[in-house]
Amino acid sequence: MKRQPRVVHLTTVDMSLVLLLLPQLVAFREAGYEVIGVSAPGPYVTQLEDAGIRHVALEGSTRSADVRADLVAAREFVRLCRRLRPDLVHTHNPKPGVYGRIGARLAGVPHVVNTVHGLYAQPDDAWRKRAVVYGLERAAATFSDAELLQNPEDLPVLRRLRTPARKLQVLGNGVDLARFDLDRLAPQRAEVRRELGVGDNEVVVGLVGRLVAEKGYREVFEAARALRHTHPRVRFVVVGPTDTDKPDAITTDELAAVAAATGLRHLGARSDVERLYLAMDLYVLASHREGFPRSAMEAAAMGRPVIATDIRGCRQVVDHGTNGVLVPVRDPVALTAAIARLADEAILRASMGAASRRKAEREFDDRRQIRVTLDVYERLLGAHGGSR
Repeated sequence: MKRQPRVVHLTTVDMSLVLLLLPQLVAFREAGYEVIGVSAPGPYVTQLEDAGIRHVALEGSTRSADVRADLVAAREFVRLCRRLRPDLVHTHNPKPGVYGRIGARLAGVPHVVNTVHGLYAQPDDAWRKRAVVYGLERAAATFSDAELLQNPEDLPVLRRLRTPARKLQVLGNGVDLARFDLDRLAPQRAEVRRELGVGDNEVVVGLVGRLVAEKGYREVFEAARALRHTHPRVRFVVVGPTDTDKPDAITTDELAAVAAATGLRHLGARSDVERLYLAMDLYVLASHREGFPRSAMEAAAMGRPVIATDIRGCRQVVDHGTNGVLVPVRDPVALTAAIARLADEAILRASMGAASRRKAEREFDDRRQIRVTLDVYERLLGAHGGSR
């Protein structure tokens, strides 16, 4: 009897394996693959293993900008591949997307797939950054069999970089609509708002994501300060972990100062975000860079209007004027005005929220991404046959 094909998914940290990929990993396992997650060790490993996904630690992996550490991680990954002998390596995130593709081939892995969660440079970035990012991306893509693009706006960029068309596949992005099911969860809204100490007449503006400046938190903080005086009924709730490995991390001292000045509440990392979306009246994502933002899709699935910056990724979630509002990046004045408008107009919030759920049902069902990925695996590996 042929053994199950062994597929390794490589990310920087264990949080990505759980929060971004876990439903997919479980679906791949159920489809007949042996699935192994590889990342830095961390607190999410238990949750991964509880779902039946084996984890192997990559001790050298780090989110910090440290080239030497990345080279250590790359060498470690090559050794790991030689030990595990996977039939296919599937890479994610910018750094492991580069060294993982190259390292897997150097280790003799027969098939390599990469998911482009969003190119780390955009057309308006400085040319030096674009040169480095695009150069590394083009070089790494020579080592893969398939490049799965979450965002269609990255497709023309990769074509210009002369990535072979046969490798490019638009994957899209999605969430578990059964988990983020507004109809199922709606009766809990009053209970969740009571838990958060939110009054019936207050408008909750929610944010979910790592606390780094790149996510637009400082623009949101400015909006919160301005609205504290003009719209005292508006409450800001932030859900997400600190990220001290990043140079643009929002410090706990900065967060405490904002909370004292505005009443903003930070709930930290939570595993029940679907319940917390219920308490929100509108959702904000003021990011400077995104690939295809999961939190905005989750908020849309939960029937919330979304205010987001007019950038790649956010444009795929927000249809301006229909299910939310797009504002210029790094523009706290425009962000404040958009929040104020939706805070004042309950009927508009309701209509945009309903449009969000409809859009999520049409476009953000993660079962499509699972099917596309499985089709790629089957094309490369055969229906259920490992190559070794």
